[in-house]
Amino acid sequence: MPSPAIRRARYAGRLSLTLALALAAVVALVAVFLALIVLTDGAGSGLPAWLTALGVGSALAVWRLRRRQRAWPAQLMLFLPVVVAAALSAAVCIPTVPTDRQSPPALPFVATQHWSLATGSRVAVYHYPPAGPGARQPIPLVYLPGGPVRAISVLDHRFLQLLARRGYDVYAYEQAGGGRSDLLPMGQYTISRSVRDLAAFVDHMGQGKVDVLGFSSGGAVLTRALADPDIAGRLHRAVIAEPGPMDGPTARAAGHKGRPSARGLAPAPAGPRSTHVPRYAVAFGLMRLGLLTPETGLIGQAEGDNAFTAADLGGDTASAYCARDAHRIPVEDTPQNFSFSPAASLRVQQTVRDSPSIAPQLGRSTTPAMLMIAECSSQLRQWATGVLAHDPAVERTQYMPGVGHHMWNGLDGNDERAAAVISAFLQDEPAPLPNYPTRKNVSAFLGDRT
Repeated sequence: MPSPAIRRARYAGRLSLTLALALAAVVALVAVFLALIVLTDGAGSGLPAWLTALGVGSALAVWRLRRRQRAWPAQLMLFLPVVVAAALSAAVCIPTVPTDRQSPPALPFVATQHWSLATGSRVAVYHYPPAGPGARQPIPLVYLPGGPVRAISVLDHRFLQLLARRGYDVYAYEQAGGGRSDLLPMGQYTISRSVRDLAAFVDHMGQGKVDVLGFSSGGAVLTRALADPDIAGRLHRAVIAEPGPMDGPTARAAGHKGRPSARGLAPAPAGPRSTHVPRYAVAFGLMRLGLLTPETGLIGQAEGDNAFTAADLGGDTASAYCARDAHRIPVEDTPQNFSFSPAASLRVQQTVRDSPSIAPQLGRSTTPAMLMIAECSSQLRQWATGVLAHDPAVERTQYMPGVGHHMWNGLDGNDERAAAVISAFLQDEPAPLPNYPTRKNVSAFLGDRT
């Protein structure tokens, strides 16, 4: 007869094997559930995938039960992995935030207007009239924010106020679906729609030609507007700041970034994260991997917007600052004002990647333009130099030292420096910084990463 120690060892071995098999069964059922989420594109908030996985697990448990006659406690153990897997996957199907759109509350320092454009978009508009003691500038200035589909940050609003104090009549609007603007059906979020909205916005202003400052993805919208003669005819001057890719060939290009950013160096942003919630971790993760479409039935557009937080951007925010600023990155926004639409943004970016080259059309542009490129840019430098190469109307390039992608960031004198560069170009005055890079020294510029 085996000794008690041997019996205990055998029991422990059988228990370990049982637990390992149960864990493997749980993992397998969850994997089946996730595979079904992908195959069905999250239809019905994931419920069909959940019911199917539950049915598969239950059927296998019944099959094993019939093969082996066991006492009732052991019979129940066969269903335990099914119950655990069902509970885990059910968390992916249950919303934890409102599924109706929750727009940010009104800002305390500027009125929010809503304009219905001829395109069908209804956008949130912010107007900063000239506020300084100097002369009022005669041409209105329109600001196109980055995103592509997000609220204008408080940091950006402060910069717009600075431009207004310099005499500019500043208008800004949030792209359809972003911030306080109304949502669009997911299929209508395209880069072409964004360009048409810009033209419709200028028409709605009814003030003739305007100057436009486009930042990041807003710079890509502005670049594409310059390639359309009808829309470019509405523009007086264009400032393209840290642009995103302008078309499919540019988006698919490999290349160099600027000098090191704070990504990986800055402390992790504080605050709640939607990616700590199973439902949104799965939805946003699979969308980012391209395994779910932006139109996924797993989460609706409004729910995704409500769930996404500033902390979810993580390293993306840090990458907009120089490495030297890693431990003094300013708070860009308030939790109440922050709003970002991950699905709509992915949809717009996909339409950029799928679009043909606009270089031939851009080559016929006549609207005076200026490029602004950050020293520690997290953008591919080819996205900016591509505009320089193909747009003959780019009159100057200003390489902004000491700043990352978010060039007006409230640190040191960066806001004043950026405002001076923009103002000098819009007033056709001498540039505060050297005209660099030029078309002749782009190759040297791209190789300068020290």
